[in-house]
Amino acid sequence: MHFHHNGYVSRDPRIHDAAGYGIDRATELPETMDVLIVGSGPAGMIAAAQLSQFPEINTRIIERRNGRLELGQADGIQARSVETFQAFRFAEEIIREAYHITEMSFWKPDPTHPENIVRTARPIDDPHDISEFPHLIVNQARILDYFADFALRSPGRITPDYGIEFITLTVEQGEEYPVKVTLRHTAGEREGEERTVRAKYVIGCDGARSGVRKAIGRTLAGDASNHAWGVMDVIANTDFPDWRMKCAISSKNGSILHIPREGGHLARIYVDLGEVPLNDNHAVRNTPIKEIINRANAIYHPYSIDVKDVAWHSVYEVGHRLTDHFDDVDTEERGTRTPRVFITGDACHTHSAKAGQGMNVSMQDGFNISWKLGHVLSGRAPETLLDTYSGERQEIAKNLIDFDKEWSTLMATPAEELPSPEYLEEFYVKTAEFPAGFMTEYKPSMITGGTEHQSLATGYTVGKRFRAARVNRRENAYPRFLGHDAAADGRYRLYVFADAAHPASDESKVKALSDFLTQDARSPFIKHRPDGSGFDTRIEPLVTYQHLHTEFETTDAPAAFRPLVGSRQVEYWENIYCTLPGEDIFEQRGISREGVVVIVRPDQYVGAVLPLTDCEGIADYFDRVFI
Repeated sequence: MHFHHNGYVSRDPRIHDAAGYGIDRATELPETMDVLIVGSGPAGMIAAAQLSQFPEINTRIIERRNGRLELGQADGIQARSVETFQAFRFAEEIIREAYHITEMSFWKPDPTHPENIVRTARPIDDPHDISEFPHLIVNQARILDYFADFALRSPGRITPDYGIEFITLTVEQGEEYPVKVTLRHTAGEREGEERTVRAKYVIGCDGARSGVRKAIGRTLAGDASNHAWGVMDVIANTDFPDWRMKCAISSKNGSILHIPREGGHLARIYVDLGEVPLNDNHAVRNTPIKEIINRANAIYHPYSIDVKDVAWHSVYEVGHRLTDHFDDVDTEERGTRTPRVFITGDACHTHSAKAGQGMNVSMQDGFNISWKLGHVLSGRAPETLLDTYSGERQEIAKNLIDFDKEWSTLMATPAEELPSPEYLEEFYVKTAEFPAGFMTEYKPSMITGGTEHQSLATGYTVGKRFRAARVNRRENAYPRFLGHDAAADGRYRLYVFADAAHPASDESKVKALSDFLTQDARSPFIKHRPDGSGFDTRIEPLVTYQHLHTEFETTDAPAAFRPLVGSRQVEYWENIYCTLPGEDIFEQRGISREGVVVIVRPDQYVGAVLPLTDCEGIADYFDRVFI
């Protein structure tokens, strides 16, 4: 953690000084604002947390509830989300609190006594070692709490305005605040009162029945399933031996997806309620909890559960629906006007809970649009950046729905009807990277380059997330995962992997690169640096050498990687790294020994891979993304 650069700090260093609109944040929702976020679910709260790092932007978030969420319906946290939490500085806390999934048990009918179930497989949860972060289960409400804490500690001091619901909106082109929004108070002395506010941009994070989606004329299209599931969070006594293991259970009486919860006792159980008649008219949603418990006991047989408490339960029918765009600009208008309204999460894509992706994908939606709005409204980037949101995230949602259709169908298929007895387990292992959140690969755009130099760093695929690997921090020989210290502060990262020359040698290509970055007028660190700001204000430079830490001095690294920071203008050494004995990042990530530059976007995705000597390529990339 970086502090003391503006003088000695003795308080909690996670609390930043208020700035901009955070200095005297209005308690009353103002008449005009830059960004209005509708809904304080996962997408809304991560958007607020990210925009709290841009205190010069007036951001507000409204929520129709009159207080924080107490009981969340989502609970699965994939490793990609934990990576994201690391950037928001609460990964360690949530890892301590959560239930950890390390393997999954598969249960099927006993061949000799088919009325009973038996355990048939126990594949590990991350068979391909795709992340150093764990797969977690934790209450959605706690995730929202952590994002709320981050937003409150950040310079923007953003907190939700509770007790206000969205009614409708219209976009009036040409106005300074073109989005006219009608709201209604749902609590307090003003309950029932309607009012109108104006915003430059609106982010709709208001769920599957989204009013924002309806207001911009988007509709969810897709297939409605005729299969229903009951879900319940229960505390129970049981003789089922895998009560505290994630399980996929297929029995002659139906299927269960069994997920232990944090805290040591609670479990979430998805219970197959079978086919729903076409004329049911959603009557299955009224299935009583007692019937769900009885059906669960029939599936667990010969084991049983004695339910002591039901914390929450619901019934839903699997539906897979998607909107054609995630903003208010139609295809034929794209490029002719700036999108003003964006939708995220369940507002633009719905699917089953079986793949555990709802909250995870929603958070990536919110992260994606919020840093882009931050860059546009702070004057860093052109408005055309906002067109990339719908283009990037709509395709990802489509891929998720395709995957979820297959997985949820397999979960409800009797074991004897599968292609082979091991088919479900094999599918789980084979596709592990997708539900873990690591198959996202953005296509070329103004912020994502091409693959012409991909061979220089095969482990850092352009368009995919920057995958961490262990290195050694040179200043104090402290092993770190490269990438873990990158905060969600809105900055790009310039990861430089050095050539084989000694850092102090005149032959070092890193020295020549540093001269360009610190002295050339085309350098993005000069051209796009705001007047009076620090060298690394918009781009953070990092270098990793092929040498061990005992083979060179920290001061051998050139000036670009020892920038002067803070009001005291002191050198910053923590971004100078080297290899660890037996853990060569160059080998692990397929990095050329000639050296390479990897540019990473503010949302942790690789924007470009370039040769170490390609100064023009670096300049061209940042000329596209910055004004």
